[in-house]
Amino acid sequence: MALGYRVVGFEANPELAEHCRRRFAREIHEGRFTIVEGAIAADAGETVSFFQHENSVFGTTGAAWSDRNRGLGTSRQIEVAAVSFAASLERFGVPYFLKVDIEGADRLCLDELREGTGRPRYVSLESEKADFSALVEEFDLLAQLGYDRFAVVQQAGISRIANATRLDGKGMPFAFETDASGPFGPDVGPWVTRDEALARYRRIFTRYRYLGDHSWMRRSSMRRKALVRIGHVLRTPVPGWYDTHATRSDL
Repeated sequence: MALGYRVVGFEANPELAEHCRRRFAREIHEGRFTIVEGAIAADAGETVSFFQHENSVFGTTGAAWSDRNRGLGTSRQIEVAAVSFAASLERFGVPYFLKVDIEGADRLCLDELREGTGRPRYVSLESEKADFSALVEEFDLLAQLGYDRFAVVQQAGISRIANATRLDGKGMPFAFETDASGPFGPDVGPWVTRDEALARYRRIFTRYRYLGDHSWMRRSSMRRKALVRIGHVLRTPVPGWYDTHATRSDL
């Protein structure tokens, strides 16, 4: 919104939706921000089960994801409105930039794009961290949608001041908050081919294997603290996590 764009945000967690309504009351009143409350779901039912985690970033509609997150805190199962992403595209139009990070349901949005004719100019999704073959499937799906240029962007520690491009094409310094999705579109890069992006992810997955969430290094608080200190020294998260950004070379 600060860059001049109209934003449509989806939020399944009722508490976070209410928080956004309070925080962005002015932007909502001015028509610059719309909140769609509910969880994007494949089923046509009116509601869907949502596992509301005590750490809100781990909220999910996936039971398997909820089981995976048990070691990170407790969840409670609630019913929330089921949201059709296809219907949302019809209502609001195809976005210029689509940011997808919905804990296990990301591919639902890409599948709906495949059924339609419009494509966002830029797409970003949190990349797979555990299964390299699943990561390749993400790239295959993006390729089916016509995307052939990719950027691999470190998301951990995104909080920083960066130059951002406004809707009118002018640049402006912008301070991204902790856990923000960060820059997008022309403000990220380098843009590379599918093969070049996957080659980088192979190196990243090596770091995941030895330093990531399920590694030996994460099994004690002492080693986890050591990784944080190493990250401070190197001025980069160890190993962090990444988003895959996609666009088309003919644009």
